[in-house]
Amino acid sequence: MTPLAPHPLAYLPSPTSAELKLGPFPIRFYALCIIAGIAVAVWLGERRWRARGGEPHVITDIAIWAVPFGLLGGRLYHVITDYELYFTAGKDWVRAFYIWDGGLGIWGAIALGALGAWIGARRRGVKLPPLADAIAPGIVLAQAIGRWGNWFNNELYGDPTTKPWGLTIHCMDDVSRQATPCSGIPGTSTVAGHFQPTFLYESVWCVLVALVVLWADRRFRMGHGRTFALYVLLYTIGRGWIEHLRSDYAHHILGMRLNDWTAIIVGFGALVYLIVSSRRRPGRETPAEMNWPRDGSPQVTAAVPDDAGDADAHPDEAESNAETPAREEQSPQAAAAEEITAAAPIGDNQPANP
Repeated sequence: MTPLAPHPLAYLPSPTSAELKLGPFPIRFYALCIIAGIAVAVWLGERRWRARGGEPHVITDIAIWAVPFGLLGGRLYHVITDYELYFTAGKDWVRAFYIWDGGLGIWGAIALGALGAWIGARRRGVKLPPLADAIAPGIVLAQAIGRWGNWFNNELYGDPTTKPWGLTIHCMDDVSRQATPCSGIPGTSTVAGHFQPTFLYESVWCVLVALVVLWADRRFRMGHGRTFALYVLLYTIGRGWIEHLRSDYAHHILGMRLNDWTAIIVGFGALVYLIVSSRRRPGRETPAEMNWPRDGSPQVTAAVPDDAGDADAHPDEAESNAETPAREEQSPQAAAAEEITAAAPIGDNQPANP
């Protein structure tokens, strides 16, 4: 007996438009999700940085460098790994610059974003590991919010499914970003089918990762970049199985998608860093250790003897001490004559040499 498919109303809906028209200017919902995620990451990172004893506005200043670098890195990773979408016959290569249409690889965003953060951190005079620890939960929450941009674009879904949480996917026009008849015939259905909502799976996973990272950081007082490494490790674990569910085109190596291999390599590196760093530098940085010295070099305090500076503090005492050896060298006869002279002052009616 063939199982009955659930009623269409049981499926999760998807938007039929990926943009909002404000006169002649289209506002892409994907871009709004990215902006909202960045705002949350900066806000939470700033709060965590200050709670660790850091100066205010540091995260905001560094975000000016990290965000553009991260967007550029995310787009480069997507274009390089999916170059067929832009540089093959019949494709418009100019669309590689249309970041608002979707297509940001988190691996490239983190890699190049870290470079931008390093530049901003050096200019601001703070160290990168404690900075990364402060912003780690905010970054993964930004990913959770940004994934909803894929929902608006009707993209990055999984295999077909009849589950009640299956996601309704529309055929979207590449130019107008509106739902269009899948058959090309006006008046026909715009629904392409119902698929695994992998965007939702990843969004929920990212929220869980953020909660675990916040708990672990508070419970174990993690420092020296280990909070960030824990975020990377947990994210790659979830990304691995979610990536396996996706049905969009991807390069395969030894039977696995490219992003699966990337998750394995990056996750293993994060695990190694966690183990090595916890052994070499346990505990968390002090507020003073979060910043570089103003001149960029380690501050060295010279050891000062306990008796140094006594001559400057008590010059009379020092002079007296300096004269003491000379007095000790006097003969007993000279010392006695000096005492008699001091005891008998010279007067007008008294001879100088009695």
